[in-house]
Amino acid sequence: QVQLVESGGGLVQAGGSLRLSCAVSGRIFSINAMGWYRQAPGKLRESVARITGGGSTVYADSVKGRFTISRDNAKNTVYLQMNSLKPEDTAVYYCNGDVYTGSGWRNYWGQGTQVTVSS
Repeated sequence: QVQLVESGGGLVQAGGSLRLSCAVSGRIFSINAMGWYRQAPGKLRESVARITGGGSTVYADSVKGRFTISRDNAKNTVYLQMNSLKPEDTAVYYCNGDVYTGSGWRNYWGQGTQVTVSS
């Protein structure tokens, strides 16, 4: 069984920073692309940032220049450094990843971590 567990969310004032972590555990043979998504109340879940197995990154326009996604393959962990946070960044942030478990590639989601940015 593969689990993705996020941590690092919380309450921060506008202009502040948070660092989210997502640790992948379980029967893991390989991890390919990983990503962070977010869902605000009443809105659809949206992609925030993604990183390939080779380290290439893609960001939503709304977070470019403020957020940085990175990964530590030795720790099976992906991070999201969030700087210059805005109230509109308030959402539940979800980790997502493509994991090979030995029986094939599957896409997994974490349970989410709340990020609240006060004005």
